[in-house]
Amino acid sequence: MATKTEKTDKTEITKKAKKKADKPRETFSESIAGIAAVLVSGLFIITFIVQAFEIPSRSMVNTLKVGDHVFVDRFTPVTSSKVLGPLLPYRDIHRGDIIVFISPTPPGLHVVKRVMGIPGDRIHLLNGVVYRNGEALREPYVVHSGVSNPYADNFPNVSSEFGGANVWAEWPAVVSIHKQGEDLVIPPDSYFGMGDNRDDSLDSRYWGFIPRANVIGRPLFIYWSFDTPEDQYQRTSMGERVGFVFHVIIHFFDKTQWRRMFHMVR
Repeated sequence: MATKTEKTDKTEITKKAKKKADKPRETFSESIAGIAAVLVSGLFIITFIVQAFEIPSRSMVNTLKVGDHVFVDRFTPVTSSKVLGPLLPYRDIHRGDIIVFISPTPPGLHVVKRVMGIPGDRIHLLNGVVYRNGEALREPYVVHSGVSNPYADNFPNVSSEFGGANVWAEWPAVVSIHKQGEDLVIPPDSYFGMGDNRDDSLDSRYWGFIPRANVIGRPLFIYWSFDTPEDQYQRTSMGERVGFVFHVIIHFFDKTQWRRMFHMVR
């Protein structure tokens, strides 16, 4: 014979089962709406807030290496704080920031460099040392290969002929307009960028100022790093791209550079 406690337990179970049965099920249209909301939110984030970017060259070694994949904050450096107020406050680009931008030449190429000068700054190099507003900079992040380059090491006070074919044809004329004494003066809404791998970087010394409108954002951190050939970005054929995808799948574990993952970019 069932006890009073057992009857009570059965009654509670019956009530819970009835409530569960009475709960309305999500309709197909509601499911689609929920999935669409998630996709739209994700698309908004990767379009306006953060963007994945792969480092293609050695110009920022050792700060960033070929095969590093970073998340780029594309909101705070380029958007007015009036948009979302204190939730995502505007932060102007500072000296020393690393930025991702669209190269003015060749157009359309995504490039990453360190900002060495902001509007109004006076920049020149002497024997490889950067002078900004008359002060020699201490740059612990810089790597030198030991290869002397009179043009790059003494910019803008050596003829562009020493820079060879890498110098944009119109750049020497622009330099003459903005040069005052030994210095190059950064114009409004422009930046002067250089690679940390100072002797192996095609940067503002070769192709000019970075227009503010070309700035995409600032790298935040490395979310994945894979051992990648230095010339991989030049292998653009479909066969080469598909081959590298299979290479990544096969060697994901042994060629992922685990120690570099989640490093903040500074």
